[in-house]
Amino acid sequence: MRGLSALPQAAIGKAVELIAADLLHLLFAGGWTPVDLVELARRRTDAAGTRYILDTLASVTAEYPSPLVDPRWQAQLDRFEARVWWDRRHPHLTQWAGREDHSTEEALTVVLDVHGLFGELPKIEQVLPPPGTPTRPRSPRGTDEAVEKVMAKVRALLAKAESTSYDDEAEALSAKAQQLMTRHALDRALIEHGHGARQQATLCRIWLDNPYVNAKAMLVDAVARANRCRTVLATEWGYITLLGDAVDLGGVELLATSLLVQATRAMVSTGSQFSRGGVSRTRSYRQSFLLAYADRIGERLRAADQASQSTIDDDRLLPVLSARSRAVDDLVEEYFPHLVSKRVTISNGAGWGAGRAAADLATINLREALDDNEEQRRTG
Repeated sequence: MRGLSALPQAAIGKAVELIAADLLHLLFAGGWTPVDLVELARRRTDAAGTRYILDTLASVTAEYPSPLVDPRWQAQLDRFEARVWWDRRHPHLTQWAGREDHSTEEALTVVLDVHGLFGELPKIEQVLPPPGTPTRPRSPRGTDEAVEKVMAKVRALLAKAESTSYDDEAEALSAKAQQLMTRHALDRALIEHGHGARQQATLCRIWLDNPYVNAKAMLVDAVARANRCRTVLATEWGYITLLGDAVDLGGVELLATSLLVQATRAMVSTGSQFSRGGVSRTRSYRQSFLLAYADRIGERLRAADQASQSTIDDDRLLPVLSARSRAVDDLVEEYFPHLVSKRVTISNGAGWGAGRAAADLATINLREALDDNEEQRRTG
Protein backbone atom coordinates (compact mmCIF):
# COMPACT_ATOMS: atom_id res chain seq x y z
CA MET A 1 0.00 0.00 0.00
CA ARG A 2 1.38 3.40 -0.88
CA GLY A 3 2.28 5.82 1.89
CA LEU A 4 0.59 9.18 2.26
CA SER A 5 3.55 10.92 0.70
CA ALA A 6 2.94 9.00 -2.53
CA LEU A 7 -0.66 10.14 -2.83
CA PRO A 8 -1.52 13.38 -4.66
CA GLN A 9 -1.84 16.18 -2.11
CA ALA A 10 -4.83 17.62 -3.93
CA ALA A 11 -6.67 14.30 -3.74
CA ILE A 12 -6.01 13.98 -0.01
CA GLY A 13 -7.13 17.54 0.59
CA LYS A 14 -10.31 17.14 -1.45
CA ALA A 15 -11.24 13.93 0.36
CA VAL A 16 -10.71 15.58 3.75
CA GLU A 17 -12.91 18.53 2.79
CA LEU A 18 -15.73 16.30 1.54
CA ILE A 19 -15.69 14.16 4.68
CA ALA A 20 -15.61 17.22 6.96
CA ALA A 21 -18.51 18.85 5.09
CA ASP A 22 -20.63 15.69 5.28
CA LEU A 23 -19.98 15.33 9.00
CA LEU A 24 -20.78 18.98 9.72
CA HIS A 25 -24.01 18.90 7.72
CA LEU A 26 -25.11 15.94 9.85
CA LEU A 27 -24.13 17.75 13.04
CA PHE A 28 -25.92 20.95 12.02
CA ALA A 29 -29.08 18.93 11.35
CA GLY A 30 -28.55 17.23 14.71
CA GLY A 31 -28.67 20.48 16.68
CA TRP A 32 -24.97 21.36 17.02
CA THR A 33 -24.05 25.05 16.60
CA PRO A 34 -20.64 26.74 16.17
CA VAL A 35 -20.47 27.57 19.88
CA ASP A 36 -21.31 23.97 20.81
CA LEU A 37 -18.57 22.54 18.59
CA VAL A 38 -15.96 25.05 19.76
CA GLU A 39 -16.81 24.43 23.42
CA LEU A 40 -16.62 20.70 22.80
CA ALA A 41 -13.27 21.14 21.04
CA ARG A 42 -11.90 23.00 24.05
CA ARG A 43 -12.67 19.92 26.16
CA ARG A 44 -11.80 17.11 23.75
CA THR A 45 -9.05 18.34 21.39
CA ASP A 46 -5.98 20.56 21.41
CA ALA A 47 -5.63 24.13 20.12
CA ALA A 48 -4.79 22.96 16.59
CA GLY A 49 -7.91 20.79 16.51
CA THR A 50 -10.02 23.73 17.63
CA ARG A 51 -8.58 25.92 14.87
CA TYR A 52 -9.30 23.21 12.32
CA ILE A 53 -12.91 23.01 13.52
CA LEU A 54 -13.28 26.78 13.19
CA ASP A 55 -12.01 26.62 9.62
CA THR A 56 -14.40 23.83 8.69
CA LEU A 57 -17.31 25.72 10.26
CA ALA A 58 -16.45 28.81 8.23
CA SER A 59 -16.00 26.77 5.05
CA VAL A 60 -19.30 24.90 5.25
CA THR A 61 -21.29 27.97 6.29
CA ALA A 62 -19.80 29.90 3.36
CA GLU A 63 -21.50 27.44 1.00
CA TYR A 64 -24.80 29.21 1.69
CA PRO A 65 -25.90 32.71 0.66
CA SER A 66 -26.54 35.16 3.47
CA PRO A 67 -30.37 34.85 3.38
CA LEU A 68 -29.95 31.17 4.24
CA VAL A 69 -27.75 31.78 7.29
CA ASP A 70 -29.44 32.88 10.50
CA PRO A 71 -27.81 36.10 11.84
CA ARG A 72 -27.34 34.44 15.24
CA TRP A 73 -25.42 31.61 13.58
CA GLN A 74 -23.16 34.07 11.79
CA ALA A 75 -22.72 35.99 15.05
CA GLN A 76 -21.35 32.85 16.67
CA LEU A 77 -18.80 32.45 13.89
CA ASP A 78 -17.88 36.13 14.16
CA ARG A 79 -17.40 35.71 17.90
CA PHE A 80 -14.57 33.27 17.20
CA GLU A 81 -13.34 35.15 14.13
CA ALA A 82 -14.01 32.07 12.03
CA ARG A 83 -13.59 32.95 8.36
CA VAL A 84 -12.32 31.58 5.06
CA TRP A 85 -8.74 32.87 5.10
CA TRP A 86 -7.24 30.35 2.67
CA ASP A 87 -7.21 30.30 -1.13
CA ARG A 88 -10.17 28.10 -2.00
CA ARG A 89 -8.67 27.23 -5.35
CA HIS A 90 -6.29 24.95 -3.48
CA PRO A 91 -6.87 22.36 -0.73
CA HIS A 92 -7.45 23.78 2.73
CA LEU A 93 -5.49 20.93 4.34
CA THR A 94 -2.11 21.84 2.88
CA GLN A 95 -2.56 25.55 3.61
CA TRP A 96 -3.75 24.83 7.14
CA ALA A 97 -0.85 22.43 7.72
CA GLY A 98 1.58 25.12 6.62
CA ARG A 99 0.00 27.64 8.95
CA GLU A 100 0.22 25.17 11.84
CA ASP A 101 3.79 24.15 10.86
CA HIS A 102 2.61 20.53 10.47
CA SER A 103 3.62 17.90 7.96
CA THR A 104 0.82 16.32 5.95
CA GLU A 105 0.92 13.27 8.21
CA GLU A 106 0.77 15.42 11.37
CA ALA A 107 -2.11 17.46 9.94
CA LEU A 108 -4.02 14.32 9.02
CA THR A 109 -3.60 12.96 12.55
CA VAL A 110 -5.32 16.08 13.92
CA VAL A 111 -8.01 15.93 11.24
CA LEU A 112 -8.77 12.25 11.84
CA ASP A 113 -9.06 12.87 15.59
CA VAL A 114 -11.55 15.68 14.93
CA HIS A 115 -13.52 13.60 12.44
CA GLY A 116 -13.64 10.77 14.97
CA LEU A 117 -15.02 13.18 17.56
CA PHE A 118 -17.64 14.45 15.09
CA GLY A 119 -18.73 10.91 14.33
CA GLU A 120 -19.53 10.04 17.95
CA LEU A 121 -21.73 13.03 18.75
CA PRO A 122 -25.45 12.42 19.37
CA LYS A 123 -28.35 14.53 18.24
CA ILE A 124 -29.18 17.34 20.65
CA GLU A 125 -31.93 19.95 20.91
CA GLN A 126 -32.11 22.44 18.04
CA VAL A 127 -31.52 25.95 19.38
CA LEU A 128 -30.75 27.65 16.05
CA PRO A 129 -31.85 26.93 12.48
CA PRO A 130 -28.84 25.49 10.63
CA PRO A 131 -27.45 27.06 7.44
CA GLY A 132 -29.72 26.38 4.51
CA THR A 133 -32.85 27.35 6.44
CA PRO A 134 -34.61 30.45 5.08
CA THR A 135 -34.38 33.13 7.73
CA ARG A 136 -37.67 34.35 9.07
CA PRO A 137 -38.38 38.02 9.70
CA ARG A 138 -37.38 38.78 13.26
CA SER A 139 -40.23 39.58 15.64
CA PRO A 140 -40.59 43.17 16.82
CA ARG A 141 -39.24 42.21 20.23
CA GLY A 142 -36.17 40.66 18.61
CA THR A 143 -35.33 43.85 16.72
CA ASP A 144 -36.46 46.32 19.33
CA GLU A 145 -33.68 48.91 19.44
CA ALA A 146 -34.40 49.65 23.10
CA VAL A 147 -33.83 45.99 23.98
CA GLU A 148 -30.56 45.92 22.06
CA LYS A 149 -29.34 49.11 23.74
CA VAL A 150 -30.17 47.78 27.20
CA MET A 151 -28.42 44.49 26.48
CA ALA A 152 -25.35 46.31 25.19
CA LYS A 153 -25.15 48.36 28.38
CA VAL A 154 -25.72 45.25 30.48
CA ARG A 155 -22.85 43.44 28.77
CA ALA A 156 -20.49 46.38 29.18
CA LEU A 157 -21.33 46.93 32.83
CA LEU A 158 -21.13 43.26 33.73
CA ALA A 159 -17.74 43.05 32.05
CA LYS A 160 -16.53 45.86 34.30
CA ALA A 161 -18.12 44.22 37.35
CA GLU A 162 -16.28 40.98 36.58
CA SER A 163 -12.93 42.70 36.09
CA THR A 164 -12.84 44.64 39.36
CA SER A 165 -11.53 43.17 42.59
CA TYR A 166 -13.61 45.57 44.73
CA ASP A 167 -17.06 44.40 45.75
CA ASP A 168 -18.41 47.90 46.28
CA GLU A 169 -17.27 48.94 42.81
CA ALA A 170 -18.90 45.87 41.29
CA GLU A 171 -22.09 46.66 43.18
CA ALA A 172 -22.06 50.26 41.87
CA LEU A 173 -21.50 49.04 38.31
CA SER A 174 -24.29 46.44 38.49
CA ALA A 175 -27.07 47.92 40.58
CA LYS A 176 -30.56 46.40 40.33
CA ALA A 177 -30.05 43.97 37.43
CA GLN A 178 -32.83 41.64 38.41
CA GLN A 179 -35.34 44.45 38.87
CA LEU A 180 -34.36 45.83 35.47
CA MET A 181 -34.74 42.47 33.77
CA THR A 182 -38.03 41.72 35.48
CA ARG A 183 -39.55 45.12 34.82
CA HIS A 184 -38.53 45.01 31.18
CA ALA A 185 -39.86 41.46 30.75
CA LEU A 186 -43.21 42.20 32.41
CA ASP A 187 -43.77 45.46 30.57
CA ARG A 188 -43.04 43.73 27.28
CA ALA A 189 -45.30 40.81 28.13
CA LEU A 190 -48.22 43.16 28.84
CA ILE A 191 -47.65 45.06 25.60
CA GLU A 192 -47.57 41.83 23.59
CA HIS A 193 -50.68 40.60 25.37
CA GLY A 194 -52.42 43.83 24.42
CA HIS A 195 -51.54 43.14 20.78
CA GLY A 196 -52.94 39.62 21.02
CA ALA A 197 -49.56 37.90 20.78
CA ARG A 198 -49.40 34.29 21.95
CA GLN A 199 -46.84 33.46 24.62
CA GLN A 200 -44.01 31.43 23.10
CA ALA A 201 -40.92 29.75 24.51
CA THR A 202 -37.59 28.81 23.00
CA LEU A 203 -34.29 27.41 24.22
CA CYS A 204 -30.54 28.05 24.34
CA ARG A 205 -27.45 26.41 25.86
CA ILE A 206 -24.73 27.44 28.32
CA TRP A 207 -21.57 25.33 28.55
CA LEU A 208 -20.12 24.83 32.03
CA ASP A 209 -16.45 24.28 32.75
CA ASN A 210 -15.18 21.54 35.04
CA PRO A 211 -14.89 21.08 37.93
CA TYR A 212 -18.13 21.36 39.96
CA VAL A 213 -20.45 21.27 36.95
CA ASN A 214 -23.47 20.21 39.03
CA ALA A 215 -22.98 23.06 41.49
CA LYS A 216 -22.53 25.59 38.70
CA ALA A 217 -25.69 24.27 37.07
CA MET A 218 -27.55 25.01 40.31
CA LEU A 219 -26.46 28.64 40.05
CA VAL A 220 -27.68 28.91 36.45
CA ASP A 221 -30.95 27.27 37.51
CA ALA A 222 -31.41 29.83 40.31
CA VAL A 223 -31.07 32.70 37.82
CA ALA A 224 -33.36 30.98 35.32
CA ARG A 225 -36.17 30.24 37.77
CA ALA A 226 -36.16 33.82 39.03
CA ASN A 227 -36.81 34.87 35.44
CA ARG A 228 -39.60 32.40 34.60
CA CYS A 229 -37.28 29.98 32.78
CA ARG A 230 -36.33 26.34 33.33
CA THR A 231 -33.11 24.38 32.92
CA VAL A 232 -32.00 20.86 32.01
CA LEU A 233 -28.42 19.69 32.64
CA ALA A 234 -26.60 17.31 30.26
CA THR A 235 -23.95 16.12 32.72
CA GLU A 236 -22.07 13.93 30.24
CA TRP A 237 -21.34 16.81 27.89
CA GLY A 238 -21.18 19.68 30.38
CA TYR A 239 -23.87 22.01 29.08
CA ILE A 240 -27.16 23.21 30.49
CA THR A 241 -30.22 23.91 28.32
CA LEU A 242 -32.33 26.95 29.20
CA LEU A 243 -35.98 27.13 28.18
CA GLY A 244 -38.07 30.29 28.32
CA ASP A 245 -39.07 33.48 26.54
CA ALA A 246 -36.39 34.52 24.03
CA VAL A 247 -35.62 37.90 25.60
CA ASP A 248 -35.78 36.47 29.13
CA LEU A 249 -33.21 33.89 28.08
CA GLY A 250 -30.90 36.62 26.84
CA GLY A 251 -30.95 38.29 30.24
CA VAL A 252 -30.57 34.99 32.08
CA GLU A 253 -27.55 34.07 29.98
CA LEU A 254 -25.86 37.40 30.67
CA LEU A 255 -26.54 37.40 34.40
CA ALA A 256 -25.80 33.70 34.94
CA THR A 257 -22.51 33.96 33.06
CA SER A 258 -21.49 36.99 35.11
CA LEU A 259 -22.42 35.30 38.40
CA LEU A 260 -20.46 32.20 37.44
CA VAL A 261 -17.40 34.41 36.99
CA GLN A 262 -18.03 36.19 40.29
CA ALA A 263 -18.68 32.94 42.16
CA THR A 264 -15.53 31.29 40.82
CA ARG A 265 -13.44 34.32 41.67
CA ALA A 266 -14.84 34.44 45.22
CA MET A 267 -14.37 30.69 45.66
CA VAL A 268 -10.76 30.66 44.46
CA SER A 269 -9.88 33.67 46.64
CA THR A 270 -10.53 31.56 49.75
CA GLY A 271 -7.53 29.38 48.86
CA SER A 272 -7.01 25.68 49.56
CA GLN A 273 -8.70 24.13 52.58
CA PHE A 274 -7.30 21.46 54.91
CA SER A 275 -8.53 19.59 57.97
CA ARG A 276 -6.69 19.86 61.29
CA GLY A 277 -4.92 16.66 60.38
CA GLY A 278 -3.62 18.16 57.15
CA VAL A 279 -6.04 16.34 54.84
CA SER A 280 -7.17 18.40 51.84
CA ARG A 281 -10.82 19.41 51.99
CA THR A 282 -10.62 21.85 49.11
CA ARG A 283 -12.95 19.92 46.81
CA SER A 284 -15.76 19.45 49.35
CA TYR A 285 -15.33 23.05 50.51
CA ARG A 286 -15.60 24.48 47.00
CA GLN A 287 -18.52 22.24 46.04
CA SER A 288 -20.41 23.36 49.15
CA PHE A 289 -19.36 26.97 48.53
CA LEU A 290 -20.91 27.00 45.06
CA LEU A 291 -24.10 25.24 46.18
CA ALA A 292 -24.55 27.76 48.99
CA TYR A 293 -23.81 30.61 46.60
CA ALA A 294 -26.51 29.34 44.23
CA ASP A 295 -29.00 28.95 47.08
CA ARG A 296 -28.49 32.46 48.38
CA ILE A 297 -28.44 34.01 44.90
CA GLY A 298 -31.79 32.33 44.24
CA GLU A 299 -33.25 33.93 47.35
CA ARG A 300 -31.97 37.36 46.37
CA LEU A 301 -33.22 37.09 42.80
CA ARG A 302 -36.67 35.89 43.82
CA ALA A 303 -36.99 38.77 46.27
CA ALA A 304 -35.93 41.26 43.61
CA ASP A 305 -38.35 39.71 41.12
CA GLN A 306 -41.27 39.91 43.55
CA ALA A 307 -40.41 43.51 44.39
CA SER A 308 -40.54 44.42 40.71
CA GLN A 309 -43.83 42.61 40.18
CA SER A 310 -45.39 44.44 43.11
CA THR A 311 -44.81 47.77 41.35
CA ILE A 312 -47.02 46.76 38.42
CA ASP A 313 -50.70 47.29 39.17
CA ASP A 314 -52.32 45.49 36.28
CA ASP A 315 -54.93 42.74 36.52
CA ARG A 316 -53.65 41.23 33.26
CA LEU A 317 -50.25 40.37 34.73
CA LEU A 318 -51.14 37.09 36.47
CA PRO A 319 -52.83 35.46 33.46
CA VAL A 320 -49.99 36.63 31.20
CA LEU A 321 -47.37 35.08 33.49
CA SER A 322 -49.43 31.91 33.79
CA ALA A 323 -49.61 31.64 29.99
CA ARG A 324 -45.86 32.14 29.74
CA SER A 325 -45.24 29.46 32.38
CA ARG A 326 -47.44 27.00 30.47
CA ALA A 327 -45.56 27.73 27.25
CA VAL A 328 -42.25 26.95 28.96
CA ASP A 329 -43.61 23.78 30.58
CA ASP A 330 -44.98 22.60 27.25
CA LEU A 331 -41.60 23.09 25.61
CA VAL A 332 -39.86 21.18 28.39
CA GLU A 333 -42.31 18.31 27.92
CA GLU A 334 -41.76 18.36 24.15
CA TYR A 335 -37.97 18.20 24.28
CA PHE A 336 -37.39 16.43 27.61
CA PRO A 337 -40.30 14.07 28.29
CA HIS A 338 -38.23 11.80 30.56
CA LEU A 339 -36.49 14.18 32.94
CA VAL A 340 -34.81 12.82 36.07
CA SER A 341 -34.19 15.05 39.10
CA LYS A 342 -30.71 15.01 40.62
CA ARG A 343 -29.93 15.47 44.30
CA VAL A 344 -26.89 17.30 45.58
CA THR A 345 -25.40 17.00 49.06
CA ILE A 346 -23.60 19.46 51.32
CA SER A 347 -20.54 17.96 52.96
CA ASN A 348 -18.65 21.01 54.16
CA GLY A 349 -20.27 23.49 56.57
CA ALA A 350 -17.46 26.03 56.29
CA GLY A 351 -17.81 26.08 52.51
CA TRP A 352 -21.59 26.52 52.81
CA GLY A 353 -21.22 29.50 55.15
CA ALA A 354 -18.57 31.15 53.00
CA GLY A 355 -20.67 30.65 49.87
CA ARG A 356 -23.72 32.27 51.44
CA ALA A 357 -21.61 35.23 52.55
CA ALA A 358 -20.06 35.63 49.10
CA ALA A 359 -23.49 35.55 47.48
CA ASP A 360 -24.59 38.46 49.65
CA LEU A 361 -21.76 40.47 48.10
CA ALA A 362 -22.46 39.32 44.54
CA THR A 363 -23.59 41.75 41.89
CA ILE A 364 -27.09 41.00 40.65
CA ASN A 365 -28.47 44.41 39.76
CA LEU A 366 -28.14 46.96 36.99
CA ARG A 367 -30.87 49.61 37.04
CA GLU A 368 -28.98 52.09 39.24
CA ALA A 369 -25.77 51.44 37.35
CA LEU A 370 -27.50 52.13 34.05
CA ASP A 371 -28.93 55.35 35.49
CA ASP A 372 -25.50 56.34 36.85
CA ASN A 373 -23.85 55.50 33.54
CA GLU A 374 -26.39 57.58 31.61
CA GLU A 375 -25.98 60.50 34.04
CA GLN A 376 -22.19 60.36 33.67
CA ARG A 377 -22.56 60.32 29.88
CA ARG A 378 -24.80 63.40 29.94
CA THR A 379 -22.60 65.38 32.35
CA GLY A 380 -19.45 64.15 30.61
